[in-house]
Formats: sequence, C-alpha cells, structure tokens
Amino acid sequence: MPKSLKSFIENGSEAKEFILLGLTDVSDFQVLLFVVFTIIYLITLVGNLGMIILISWDPHLHKPMYFFLSNLSLADFGYSSAITPKVMTGFLPGDKIISYNGCAAQLFFFVFLISVENYLLAVMAYDRHAAVCKPLHYTTLMTPNICTRLAIGCYIFGFLTSVILTGNTFNLHFCKSNVVHHFFCDIPPLMALSCSDVHNNELVVFFVASFNVLTAFFIVLISYLVILINILRMHSAESRQKTFSTCASHLTAVCIFYGTVIFMYLQPSSSHSMDTDKVASVFYTMVIPMLNPLVYSLRNKEVKTAFKKIMNGTK
Repeated sequence: MPKSLKSFIENGSEAKEFILLGLTDVSDFQVLLFVVFTIIYLITLVGNLGMIILISWDPHLHKPMYFFLSNLSLADFGYSSAITPKVMTGFLPGDKIISYNGCAAQLFFFVFLISVENYLLAVMAYDRHAAVCKPLHYTTLMTPNICTRLAIGCYIFGFLTSVILTGNTFNLHFCKSNVVHHFFCDIPPLMALSCSDVHNNELVVFFVASFNVLTAFFIVLISYLVILINILRMHSAESRQKTFSTCASHLTAVCIFYGTVIFMYLQPSSSHSMDTDKVASVFYTMVIPMLNPLVYSLRNKEVKTAFKKIMNGTK
C-alpha cells in the first residue's frame, strides 16, 4: 500500500493529494505504454505546433478556415499537454501522486481547452456553410474582425465552462479515499471519492456538459444539412465533388470528435465500465489531438502545397 494512501486512511483527513491508478497495473506493459504514449505525444507536438507555424508562415493560408484551424491546433496541443506528460510519468518507477492543486489545474485546463475545441468545430462548420452556401457574401460574412470575435467567443465559453465545472468538482470534500481510478483527474472518478452529497453537483455537470455539446453539435448538424442540400442541387458532378472536398477534412475531424463523445456518454449504463471509460479517454485526450493535424494535412491540398513550399524553402 502506498505510504500516502496508508497515511490518508489512518488520519481520516481530507485529501491534500491524489493517487492516479493509471491505465494498467501490469508491470510488463508499463515500458511499452510509455514508449507508445511518448511517440503519440511527440507526433501531437510536432503536428499541432507545425500546423500553427505553417499557417502563420504561408500568406495563402491566411483565410478564416485556417485561422480557426490554427486555434484548433493550439487547443489540441494544450489539452494533450495537460494530460499526457503526467500519464507518461505514471508508467515510470515510483509513485503516481498528483497534488490537490495540480489535480485541479489539470482538470481546469483539460475542460477549458476541450470545450474550446468543441465550439471551434461548430464555428468551423458555420464557416464551411458560409463558403458553400453564400460564396458571394463570404468575404463580408467572415471578415478578420468577425473571425477574431468568434474565436474569442470560443475561449470565453470554454473558460466559463471550466470555471463552473472545476469549481463544482473541487467544492466537494474528498474524505473517502484519495485514489483516483483513472489516469488523470477527470470529474466522474473525482466525484466518486467525495463524502459530500454529489447529486446537485452531478446535475450541474450534466446540464453544463449537455448545453455545450448539444449547442455545438446542432450548429454542426444544421450547417452540414444545409451544405448537403446545396450539394444535391448542383447539376455538375465535378462541382459536387469540389464542394465536398472543401468540407472533407473538417467533417472527418467532427466525426472523430463527436463519435467519441457519443460512444462515451450515450452507451447503455449496463455496458458502462471504468475500463471502457479509460480506453475512450485515451482516444479523446491523446489520439484525437494527434489525428487532427494529420487529417487536415493529408486531406487538404492547400496545406500540402504550403508544406511542400516550406520544405523547398520558397514562399
């Protein structure tokens, strides 16, 4: 038994630090998982920071779509960095302790930046809707000033969401245990440690999370329904293909993000388990931030062209 847990049980005091159990207790997998997650994190760093630099460097990418993409890359880099390094250290010999303040900070930045990503995907869907359905008015609908305000709005909503949910969680008293049955400080496993009545806190989480996800998802859904209607009205197969290709990268990112959310939160409670939660959490905390820059670089001609130019040293 870890000394910190033994001391916690003996003293019966409120938690001042937490023990993250991690993904697995099987020692044979520790080194392998450390190597795998190190590779994932390095790809995430290079991909997202590289995307930000590429968009800033190439004037041809100074468009609303890529402005939002650079902010998406920043959010991916941020919340992956809030989670992955601590997960990696958990695979090394030694304890898996995270301080109370460290746990609160990890949860705050994770909720903040993943909420920003949620709203950015909605704003990017609106941008694609404006480009496809109102091409003649696109430059007036998506001016630099409007794009900046939309991006700032995403950060404001993300910040408010994080303040509410982090405050709601750490307002609880943690006196049952300080062992978090997860690999990072997420809301459900933290609430499971509380000796307070968490009913009202769970309602707050449900309503705030539902408002955020459903609002953004409906914006995405409505935007793409209108885009689909416009595509079906086109007489030329070439025009339909060209129009669809402008949305393909974003649509792929949306399917990955919301597909994971739906799998995580809309599965029957009978099939819900902590192990399943951990696998899904690995996907949306580490894999999605790695995949997004790959999706946009592999499926976007302008990004690939800009990358070739920077490799050749031209502008």
